[in-house]
Amino acid sequence: MKIAVGCDHGGFELKEAIVEHLQKRGFEVLDKGIHECKSVNYPEIAVKVGKAIQDGEAERGILVCGTGIGMSMAANKMKGIRAAVVSDYFSAKFTRLHNDTQILCLGGRVVGVGLGLELVDIFVDTEYEGGRHQTRLDMMAEIENQR
Repeated sequence: MKIAVGCDHGGFELKEAIVEHLQKRGFEVLDKGIHECKSVNYPEIAVKVGKAIQDGEAERGILVCGTGIGMSMAANKMKGIRAAVVSDYFSAKFTRLHNDTQILCLGGRVVGVGLGLELVDIFVDTEYEGGRHQTRLDMMAEIENQR
């Protein structure tokens, strides 16, 4: 699986740990930045990761900012993208199981590296359940297309 990863300055430390962790697990990681801890506008990074999903360059994405909220808001503006900010095990699992979320958003100032890596593992290891949940995803796509 190819995973696109990106962060702003508030998520740099956690993003670096995630990249190393995923590579050790054997995933191909597309690091969309940043590559040094400097201030950046997080929507620019969210778009890079979202486009990697839209273009089929990556199957999943992970975005990290201070809270995860800004990244999730920016990524969810992109057509066909489902991004969720999580900070607990249940949400990390069920955002994949029921919502087929492609992008996990984490808060570098909210979760530590240990919990962050565990949430990443849950996210990449959990498959979409489909079935009755697909109706809801189709409904969301209809809403998106009404814009």
